[in-house]
Amino acid sequence: MRNGEYEFAIPHFFEEMATDDLVFADIETVIATGRIRRRFTRDPRGARYEIVGAATDEREIAVICRLKETGKLLFITTYVLE
Repeated sequence: MRNGEYEFAIPHFFEEMATDDLVFADIETVIATGRIRRRFTRDPRGARYEIVGAATDEREIAVICRLKETGKLLFITTYVLE
């Protein structure tokens, strides 16, 4: 992620960020400091990961992402945990 090697499921990812009043700094923080809570391995497109951690405002959020064959990280969705 540090090299900008990522993509987004557009427009879904950004719609979900807006719904929960998240900013990209929240996503970066969770990716850098969060933990993998779940792995979804039955998807034929490749494994997806749920990474959870604290947003910049301390809300606990989750980010669903996958590593693409190209090596880029694909952000699929994000949401606030309740």
